[in-house]
Amino acid sequence: MIVLVHGVPETAALWDHLRKRLDGDSVALSLPGFANPRPDGFGATKEEYVDWLVAALEEVGGPVDLVGHDWGAALTYRVATIRGDLLRSWAADVANVMHPEYSWHDFAQLLQTPGAGEEFFGSQAGVPASDLAAGYEAMGVPAADTGGLVPLGDPVMASCIMDLYRSAGPRLFRDWGDAMTPTSAPGLVLHAADDPFGEERLSGEVAIMLGARAATLTGVGHWWALQDPEQAATVLNGFHASLS
Repeated sequence: MIVLVHGVPETAALWDHLRKRLDGDSVALSLPGFANPRPDGFGATKEEYVDWLVAALEEVGGPVDLVGHDWGAALTYRVATIRGDLLRSWAADVANVMHPEYSWHDFAQLLQTPGAGEEFFGSQAGVPASDLAAGYEAMGVPAADTGGLVPLGDPVMASCIMDLYRSAGPRLFRDWGDAMTPTSAPGLVLHAADDPFGEERLSGEVAIMLGARAATLTGVGHWWALQDPEQAATVLNGFHASLS
């Protein structure tokens, strides 16, 4: 079973085109609070999302082939390093966020700042969905697929995003770096060549740290699963087939 985990600010619909092209059964998980309710008492910290993902994988049964994007990638790296018994393999992008030299991008730092994050999300509450869609299109998301992302005016999602980022400052390596050693399950670090949130050198060094393979997706940016699902499926299917 292939299990896919989306990121911020997205829904499981991010994976729809890719799933049609994957060899084998798959399921796309929805992060709590993203186009679904925030569970009572859920603090939306990075550790709580890891615990949620571990529980979800245990429920699916396995071992599974885990694929993560954006924050789903960060959760994938953490699970791969502490609960490799749940995995047959893993694949994820933006590995640079796990590097000891990495600093959060400017937008993440804004969301981590009390007051500034709330002000930003408040400013988005009245923005028409068509304008939000246009903004996503400007970042490379195909017009037909902007529905795979969550409106930034969603107050439930906004609260989860801020709590998640604020639990992760100043860098993920501070809390998770002790486990960043070769994983028991084979891994694949994906680098989208035009991703403004990716850093090829740092991602490559993280791949070495984890004993993982590395692959570059050409001609695509952060939302590679929407921009070129055929290329992504070719890479993932090849990786999974090599493990048989």
